[in-house]
Amino acid sequence: MPNKPWLQQYPAEVPPTYTYPLQNLASFLLDAAANNPQGTAIDFMGFRMTYRQLLASTRRFANALLRQGVRKGERVAIMLPNCPQTIIAHYGALMMGAVVVMTNPMYMPRELEHQLEDSGATTIVVLDQLLERVRKSTERHPLARIIVTAIRDYLPFPKNVLFDLKMRKDGQRPKIEYGGPVLSFRELLKGASEEPVEAIIDPMNDLALIQYTGGTTGLAKGVMLTHHNLVANAIQCRLWFYKAENNKETFLAALPFFHVFGLTVLLHLGIYSAGTLVLLPRFEIGQVLRTIHGKRPTVFPGAPTMYIAIINHPDVGKYDLSSINICISGAAPLPQNVQERFEALTGGRLIEGYGLTEASPVTHANNIWEKRKNGSIGLPFPDTDARIVHPDTFEDAEPGEIGELAVRGPQVMKGYWNRPEETARVLQDGWLLTGDLGSIDEEGFTYIIDRRKDLIIAGGYNIYPREVEEVLFEHPAVEEAAVAGVVDPYRGETVKAYIVLRKGATAGADEMKQWCKERLAAYKVPKIIEFREALPKTMAGKVLRRKLIEEEEEKARTS
Repeated sequence: MPNKPWLQQYPAEVPPTYTYPLQNLASFLLDAAANNPQGTAIDFMGFRMTYRQLLASTRRFANALLRQGVRKGERVAIMLPNCPQTIIAHYGALMMGAVVVMTNPMYMPRELEHQLEDSGATTIVVLDQLLERVRKSTERHPLARIIVTAIRDYLPFPKNVLFDLKMRKDGQRPKIEYGGPVLSFRELLKGASEEPVEAIIDPMNDLALIQYTGGTTGLAKGVMLTHHNLVANAIQCRLWFYKAENNKETFLAALPFFHVFGLTVLLHLGIYSAGTLVLLPRFEIGQVLRTIHGKRPTVFPGAPTMYIAIINHPDVGKYDLSSINICISGAAPLPQNVQERFEALTGGRLIEGYGLTEASPVTHANNIWEKRKNGSIGLPFPDTDARIVHPDTFEDAEPGEIGELAVRGPQVMKGYWNRPEETARVLQDGWLLTGDLGSIDEEGFTYIIDRRKDLIIAGGYNIYPREVEEVLFEHPAVEEAAVAGVVDPYRGETVKAYIVLRKGATAGADEMKQWCKERLAAYKVPKIIEFREALPKTMAGKVLRRKLIEEEEEKARTS
């Protein structure tokens, strides 16, 4: 059993041991509606829905699924951006015992086909604009039900009319022919009962969610997360935000719910806290700034690229961002320079957290109001153990020594869907091997050096991309940077940096190399610099380093 010096770091309000209720994840909504029935649950482009109304719609959806023949344990896929229908479908499916499969609306037919076939989904809830993509991906294995909805259905007047007119003008308003497996979301709810639905489940073992990993190194794997996993992680987040107040917080939901980080720290935490979720279908910097200025959100979880976009916006001074109190950054490392500038701009607290899909996802975070350490991912969450091990032997590393981070806790997954061998590889005696290299200091603060698979080995030296990226971010002309290892005939690999400059800034490759030479050992200095207009990212804002490497491999094959 590893030592737990981090326990003493918890403020008195956060107990180091907590009992997590054994319940359906949808119970969060039932409790919020009971405690705050008239409180605003959803604010979507000006459309508002109370907790009482949200619960009624969710029960309608649960009953509609039952009437359509969906049964406990069946997989229901949701392919929607952040909109009211996502929340209704998510909790409605859970309420009647189905297993949710969150699906990225940006997926192309090949990616979608893999997820639907692998999960065995029988039903999908999809945006009208994406219907043809679903049809194409299910030609070989048709679904029993395709439930279609539209953004305009939950827009207030006159936005719904104007949105519809614009869609028609742009040729993006699809004509839907309902019948057979194609069903209308709105009509299903209209004809369904609001009677309570209580599926009998085993929270410790029954799945709430199959969440697919990014699939950057092959076909995406389905992570099996139980009701208890997700209930526990939302409560752990709430314990970390111990100064937040139930029924009073407003959450800016710019992170997509189909990403597990957004699902937990926005949707589940927001509903558990009975707060208001201000939904944005996508991250558009102008709309985000206007929303913060007008809606006054207090909690803003995000990815580093979101905070980077805000601090570098030329008109940011025109907006009042002072309502923001709590921000937790995830999905990618948070550069210290970004953290400092964002806090100075808003007056709020921006901390770096850490997690992975296999842990629901959060395992660590820096203290929000207590001691924190720059460059660290902070301390393990309540009831979460962490250790650094030698990857090949699973033996504990010495304090301060670099090894692979292993974690265990109530939020750790049940395993990979239909992949027992891969499950056995990463789950050992209850410990989850994260694949991330790091170290733990004498106070229990954890430092992530880099992904094990992203480690660059050049001329026998180990080089961690994050360390080089931190140096590049300190340059006043750099807005974004990513570092990857590319093939080198002499060194095996060499360091390449991909840089996006701030608007109006100028800098050349020689200047960047000199900047790095003054701050890094010679072998870590990027040998190749490529300036870009943008970096490839997921919708959660995570830079796709693997995509950059694949581009390099393709260049090598065709040269």
